[in-house]
This record gives sequence, structure tokens and C-alpha cells, in this order.
Amino acid sequence: MNRAEITIIGAGVVGLAIAAQVASAQREAYLLEKNETFGLETSSRHSGVIHAGIYYPPGSLKARMCRAGNRALYELCERQGIGYRRTGKLIVATSEEEIEQLKALFRRGQQNGVADLKIISGPELTELEPNVAGVAAIFSPSTGIIDSHMLMRYFMTRAQRRGVGIAFQTRVIGIAKTSAGYQITVADGTGHSSFTTRIVVNCAGLYCDQIAELAGIDVALAGYRLHYCKGEYFSLTVSGHDRLVERLVYPLPPTKGAGVGIHVTFDLDGRIRLGPGIQYVDNLDYSVDRQHQQLFYDSVKRFLPAIEYDDLAPEMAGIRPKLQGPDGDVRDFVIREESDRGLPGLINLVGIESPGLTASPAIAAYVAGLIEELL
Repeated sequence: MNRAEITIIGAGVVGLAIAAQVASAQREAYLLEKNETFGLETSSRHSGVIHAGIYYPPGSLKARMCRAGNRALYELCERQGIGYRRTGKLIVATSEEEIEQLKALFRRGQQNGVADLKIISGPELTELEPNVAGVAAIFSPSTGIIDSHMLMRYFMTRAQRRGVGIAFQTRVIGIAKTSAGYQITVADGTGHSSFTTRIVVNCAGLYCDQIAELAGIDVALAGYRLHYCKGEYFSLTVSGHDRLVERLVYPLPPTKGAGVGIHVTFDLDGRIRLGPGIQYVDNLDYSVDRQHQQLFYDSVKRFLPAIEYDDLAPEMAGIRPKLQGPDGDVRDFVIREESDRGLPGLINLVGIESPGLTASPAIAAYVAGLIEELL
């Protein structure tokens, strides 16, 4: 490893998608990952949902990338045999007082180009999902679930076949601007080594602010400082709940704070999960606190009355790299080439949380466009 044209830092789903998108036999490209394999952090600790693009501020990167990624993912799954299911999703109002909020969310989804949304009545909701209680709901047919591991494996294989060198257990410890690009210093099992690269793509997930800082950016001034937001999941353990719902079921999102509320999802095997919760943390701790079981039960019992407290069991937790703090306003993705900060060829992707999985093909295409402008 002496010189590269493109170096991508981070082999989560977004880094892998970018590697697959920009790979070419005519380009020397590397993908560096500090862990022993791909997608071990945020990219594998989530609901596995293909989002439709309902919640995000109109015109935001989150809204645009989610809509484009939704279409691209379904097409990709069909072509490549990646496991998925177009389940549909219900966002449920449990009282008459929530109807106006439901209508406002419906309008936002329409503004974002989610054209297939429908508001259904309480009786229509009962007909679709007999075990779900509510007075009305938004039905989103284009929401689904995906085997994220299969997706990441596809991106990695495609990147490798097109010539990308992938180095696991390789931690970036230095980024220095040079006249020809950047000198990257890494630590691996053999010690420290350096190479030069023309373009650096920082999609290091939970560590992207640290990578930006290594490159010389004042992350506080740039607004890149991350906040770790833990999301716990509980599973439903009683076998009789296997067919409790056929669609994903969400409450109306909280009017303030992060996230869209504790909701009901399931994987391709039908295993039902409740989550994620919202808990800002200082450290990467993936344990699940049993004391939060009551909160999860109370949150979901409102619209899924068939469940009982003892049906819940701790499942897993993930950490989201949020740009917004506990009391901050919603922040958009940052996808930015840093020429105006004196760092041409450095592309930072910061705060890529949900809907990052859904948006990954669209983000990859967007970054590829930025790279083409540089080459």
C-alpha cells in the first residue's frame, strides 16, 4: 500500500456502498476498517427497516436520500437476491387528540414525495391489523425490512471484484495534508505505516468527528461534534406472538427530542422486536438495562394491547452517531467536500444515522458525484 487515488475510512453500510460505487479497475482505491470485519457497529445494530422518507424536513438530505435509496434498495434486492420483505408500515394515533399530529405527519410525507401514503380509519386499521388499537393511522406501503448483512456482503463483494483493496483491523491514526493530497498513517497488526492518497472519504460512523479532527478540522466550530445516542431493543418471547402483526407498527413520533418513538418491528424470520429507546450516553456500551422493560411495555401497550409485561426480554442495543444533542434541534446529514476549509479532496460524512441504511445507495451515488468533480 503506497499510493491510492481514493481512500474510504469505515466499512459500515455507507462506506461499503461508496466503495462499490466508486470502484474501478483504473483507480487505486482502499477501504480501511478498524474492526476485524465489516458492519460491526451502527450498521448491524438497528431495526433493519427500509424507510419511506416520511419524517424528515422537506428538502433535507435525509428526505432526498431516503426516497432515492428506498427505490434503489428494492431494485437491488430484486436483482441480487438480497433478502427483503415489503411489509408496509402503520403509524398509529391512539386518541382523537393525536389526529391533527397524524395529519401533519401525513402532509410532511407527501411534501417529501412519499406518494403512496394513505390515512386509514380505526375500523380500517382493525381490519388490517386486528391486534393493533388506534383511532386512525398512516399506512405506508413502501416501508419494508432488509437483511442488512446480505446487503453489506453484496457491496463488499462488488467493491472487491472491481479492485478495491479492503484492509480490516487497520486504524487510521494520522491524516496530513500534502501537495498531492493526503498522507494517511495507519496502525495494524504489523505496526505503523503510511501511504498517500488523493481523496479521503470519511464515513467512520461513530468516529467520524475524530477522523475529521485528525484531518485538521475544528469539529466544534464546524458543528461536527457527535453525540452518542443509545437505542435498546426488547424482543417478544412468547411463541404465540409470532403472527401478532403483519406490518411494522409505530406510534406518532414525540414532538420534541430524538427518534420516532418505540415501535414494533420484526426480522425476516418473524422475530418481533420493540425499540429503539432513546438514551444519550458518553461511552459505547451495548448492554440492555432490564430496568427499562417497564418503559418499553408501557410505550407499546397503548397500541398493542395483547402483549404482557413478561412477554418482553432484553434483545440488543445500538449506538447512533447524532449531531443533535438531547435538547438540540433536528440535524441533517453532513456530506461535504472541504475545499473551502483548505482541505480539497476531503469528503466528510458526519451524523449518518437513520435513515442511513435506506439511504446508502443514494449517498454512495452522491459521494461518487463529488469525487468525479475532483478527479
